[in-house]
Amino acid sequence: MVAEAQAERREQLVVAAFRRVAEVGFEGLRLRQVAEDVGIDHSTLHHHFATKQDLIGAVAEFTTRQFWTTSPADPDPAAALRGHLNALRRMIDEQPDLFAVTAELDLRARRDPVVAAELARQESGWRTELTRLLTAGNASGAWAVDVAAGVELVIAAVKGVRLTPAAAGPAFEQLESLLLGR
Repeated sequence: MVAEAQAERREQLVVAAFRRVAEVGFEGLRLRQVAEDVGIDHSTLHHHFATKQDLIGAVAEFTTRQFWTTSPADPDPAAALRGHLNALRRMIDEQPDLFAVTAELDLRARRDPVVAAELARQESGWRTELTRLLTAGNASGAWAVDVAAGVELVIAAVKGVRLTPAAAGPAFEQLESLLLGR
């Protein structure tokens, strides 16, 4: 019971920090404010996260976990690609804070090895799934693409449109058209 309560409090702190990062970026993230948002004393926060860096690492893990539901599941490669792009487009529309935080994480990863490792882990899984999907599409004749370049194109497009969400629809339509050869 105590462990569950601690895990729940820890998750509340991570979500509060996530919201703060979405609002003010990592540079504006203050532990006192996160503690206040959850209704605890600043010193109590340190029972859950020894350092600000530990909390930032947990925010990175929490953020990347949000993407685990966008894996292509359809056995038809073209339908799976469309489904994946549509899921990402919906996420951009419905969860703008998620993409604001991913942009912050990408910037922070350049100087923070903990964040860089978490993003690399998430992107490795994403690259693996996209590679599997694009390879299957080549094998089925759904398209003929350079798999490695196609994977990077999808990732670059997603990372680009998170900064201009209004461009997501047309950009993903063009991406789908390029990959599907339509």
